[in-house]
Amino acid sequence: MAITGLGHTGLWVYDLPKMRDFYGRLLGLTVTDEDEELQIVFFSARPDEEHHEFVLQTGRTAAVGDKQQHQISWRVESLEDLRAFHKRFAEEGVKVQQEVTHGNALGIYFFDPEGNRNEVYLRVEKDVRQPFRKTIDFGMAPEEIYAEVERLLADGGTAYQPVE
Repeated sequence: MAITGLGHTGLWVYDLPKMRDFYGRLLGLTVTDEDEELQIVFFSARPDEEHHEFVLQTGRTAAVGDKQQHQISWRVESLEDLRAFHKRFAEEGVKVQQEVTHGNALGIYFFDPEGNRNEVYLRVEKDVRQPFRKTIDFGMAPEEIYAEVERLLADGGTAYQPVE
């Protein structure tokens, strides 16, 4: 018996319409089902493959800003996708915590309207010991971003060594 992957996760929220707009319109997730009476919305980034990967439902009891989870990470397919989110977040006034390279991924940490930390990230085919987190600017040109990633790795990244 083995777990084969994460199926879905969800958040309790205060303002379902605002959060629905954030994850649907701004992040581009597809609403696959919703129930107004139960005040629940199901989302998928891959609706043809997975009915839902993310759920929002009213009923939050923790204060906005209270830590509920570490982060919710959303994979993107290209550096251009990350750069597009960099631009969109600036245009929409989304609070960005940090734009980073992890050596094995490039990402943007940001907060939804109720203070939950999210990340959009691009997997990079490198094995780098974690944690590795260096600030980078996705407003730069792609060739400058990749050069900066290599410089930051050379300045303090180490190859991943599996624990035995």
